[in-house]
Amino acid sequence: MDMHTVVVGTSGTTAEDVIAVARAGARVELSAAAVDALAAAREIVEALAAKPEPVYGVSTGFGALASRHISPELRAQLQRNIVRSHAAGMGPRVEREVVRALMFLRLKTLASGHTGVRPEVAQTMADVLNAGITPVVHEYGSLGCSGDLAPLSHCALALMGEGDAEGPDGVVRPAGELLAAHGIAPVELREKEGLALLNGTDGMLGMLVMALADLKNLYISADITAALSLEALLGTDKVLAPELHAIRPHPGQGASADNMLRVLAGSGLTGHHQDDAPRVQDAYSVRCAPQVNGAGRDTLAYACVVAERELAAAVDNPVVLRGSTSGSSEAEGGGGRVESNGNFHGAPVAYVLDFLAIVAADLGSISERRTDRLLDKNRSHGLPPFLADDAGVDSGLMIAQYTQAALVSEMKRLAVPASADSIPSSAMQEDHVSMGWSAARKLRTAVTHLARIVAVEMYTATRAVELRVAQGLTPAPASLAAIEALRAAGVEGPGPDRFLAPDLAGADAFVREGKLVAAVEPVTGPLA
Repeated sequence: MDMHTVVVGTSGTTAEDVIAVARAGARVELSAAAVDALAAAREIVEALAAKPEPVYGVSTGFGALASRHISPELRAQLQRNIVRSHAAGMGPRVEREVVRALMFLRLKTLASGHTGVRPEVAQTMADVLNAGITPVVHEYGSLGCSGDLAPLSHCALALMGEGDAEGPDGVVRPAGELLAAHGIAPVELREKEGLALLNGTDGMLGMLVMALADLKNLYISADITAALSLEALLGTDKVLAPELHAIRPHPGQGASADNMLRVLAGSGLTGHHQDDAPRVQDAYSVRCAPQVNGAGRDTLAYACVVAERELAAAVDNPVVLRGSTSGSSEAEGGGGRVESNGNFHGAPVAYVLDFLAIVAADLGSISERRTDRLLDKNRSHGLPPFLADDAGVDSGLMIAQYTQAALVSEMKRLAVPASADSIPSSAMQEDHVSMGWSAARKLRTAVTHLARIVAVEMYTATRAVELRVAQGLTPAPASLAAIEALRAAGVEGPGPDRFLAPDLAGADAFVREGKLVAAVEPVTGPLA
């Protein structure tokens, strides 16, 4: 099997597969077992559709309109109509990687054999992904309950050959034109299929998976920048001793302390805190970095558990269950049954999305405090004001900290939980919703801001370390490796004032793309 092909089976998927499809454009292929499961579930739906009794999603309306029984000749129209009416998003377009993740995760649930769609519907979704066709999905339209309804509806609309989509060339065109150009026949939806394409937490889950990957890189990067700042401030690394963290055994705390200790190995700057003005202890933002970074890491670990459970889940309503239990089912037929449920509720995902925004904001906050300390001549222990070349003539990094502070302030607003809110919808049938999509959207912004905040600290700390070298001190080998790689990437070091925005943009890319971690790991070994 080609390494760039992701096979979708009946038992869920992995975070690595989601990222490969969403970000790297990996091809998607349905397994033979998935095709068989799709066909078996479809037999159950068709047997129920032939019965006179109404079955939700098969022969009834939806939501508050579920009491109406739909006659067979109107059922295809019913499925088309739910897609068209629910494709009601507004606002800016959602990023391509989010839409691809959303579609891939919906395909994952279809392949489970619990939704009752025909194999050809799932195959069409795979074909659209493989063609690089990305439906236009808008920012607003999901309440995170009954699934990410509007976003998924815009994707389903494209499968029908309607609405707009972006082609592999990045040009937005009518979806029907793009399907025809790639030899893909639009789907003609039948019983339950429209509903099955809409009713999942796939958008918020996709954004969670990608945020976790980004945050793992940023938490390791934050350990490195905290170590660089400690070193530049002539702090003590004694607070990183393993025995101190063993007596408060939070796993993330121990990992962060170990990362910092390895970055600082061989430093000639640490432990000099008594040489100029006596310091019994370093400031909290320096001394407590492992505790704050570590608590965030433990939050990431819990969020990963939730994501793994969701990646193994089949989220739809109603669901098709093969094999029946007499007397307990909503509807039975064809060797199985269809049951209504509440698994589409986004609460589990929404909570961790909000939790991650909280810890990301705090990580940004402590990072900014170290930056401010490095720039203040009264607290930096011998560094020039604002790390300027000729303070007064030069302003140095004064306004870089302003930018960082503005980002931190925005992150605090983004940390306000979305999942604590709920607005009833569908004539009070859907009277409690998760707002998980909103939690995911603001987390994406928070992650982007966090990378910039960590980048400003890195840029400041590396300049400060270089100024310590000019004072005759010798940094840790890992610190020198980070500085060398950053300068090789075109981000300049100390000197007279210059146009600063390009350097900050370069530092942002250096952190966000994992280059800081890659620069130090040949010296430290793999960081956790």
